[in-house]
Amino acid sequence: MIEFRNIWKTYTDGTEAVKNFSLTIRKGEIVTLIGPSGCGKTTSLKMINRLIEPTAGSIYIDNQDIKTFNIDELRWNIGYVLQEIALFPHLTIAENISVVPEMMKWKRKKVKKRCEDLLDMVGLEPSTYMDRMPHELSGGQQQRVGVVRALAADPDIILMDEPFSALDPISREQLQEDIRRLQKEIEKTIVFVTHDMDEALAIGDQVCLMKEGEIVQYDQPQQLIVSPKNQFVKDFIGEKKSPWHTAVDVIAQPADERVITETFFDNGAIPHQGLYAVCDKSGLYLGAVQDGEPTAVTTLDNHLPLIRAADMVLDNKQEFFPVLKQDKLVGILSHDQILSFLKDEELQKNGGLTSE
Repeated sequence: MIEFRNIWKTYTDGTEAVKNFSLTIRKGEIVTLIGPSGCGKTTSLKMINRLIEPTAGSIYIDNQDIKTFNIDELRWNIGYVLQEIALFPHLTIAENISVVPEMMKWKRKKVKKRCEDLLDMVGLEPSTYMDRMPHELSGGQQQRVGVVRALAADPDIILMDEPFSALDPISREQLQEDIRRLQKEIEKTIVFVTHDMDEALAIGDQVCLMKEGEIVQYDQPQQLIVSPKNQFVKDFIGEKKSPWHTAVDVIAQPADERVITETFFDNGAIPHQGLYAVCDKSGLYLGAVQDGEPTAVTTLDNHLPLIRAADMVLDNKQEFFPVLKQDKLVGILSHDQILSFLKDEELQKNGGLTSE
């Protein structure tokens, strides 16, 4: 857990970069910091690993003031990914990844295994890439190496400062998907600075929108869209935002009538017609039954944008699609719900009137 308590940062020229900044980031969350240029998002990020010191206030990691940590130990537990990638050009890919583990005196065999596992994790075949030099890789491949280098010493926290902004749109979108997928495996606490609202909404479990050094709204991505706090939030998200970029859990309906708990199996009360999701008492998704028999169905991640979900809905002729957040059922989505949502969006856009 990372906690900012009443943080201020004032520079010698009197500029107040961060003002009364208080924020709690839960363990295992991805939090995106976004806002106009000069709003203080990168300053806030760099205060976590003490590249910048606050003028007032305190930052805590797991309830311990970061000023009490040995600075090297603090930074070894915090991976850092930059926009510029900043791989050492004279070192191989394996040597780049190994820098921090070797500083921490890891055994050579352990370091090699860690390099291989991390490269595998991001789809770079170790036997192909470990001995290559950075200039032999594409920009997207280099940035993947930058990410795994930050993960090399298995830190609890990863800081990412506009890491994908220099990449082409296709590479950028793929890396955004990689981060979401990776997070399910590594379960790190990630703080991610971006200037792109679509990226912030796609990646973040929580989004912190800043203006002039202050937090304007700190919320789930979906809530920024459906319940913006003020006109600044509305304007920053933009009227032009397409409904196709809406996360599926905004559209999904409650699943109450289409859910059975595992206790139904004990008493033989399984419905014999239709599709039903099966959950335990805590809401953890266990699977599905179709016409009384267990069946495999396609599920949707709650962060998935509608444009991606629509392809999956078209490719899989299911009655509905369970929407999951961290393996818990949060709703269901159907073809009819998508059509209804898009129709409502079009009605609102045209002031309640559809074109003939």
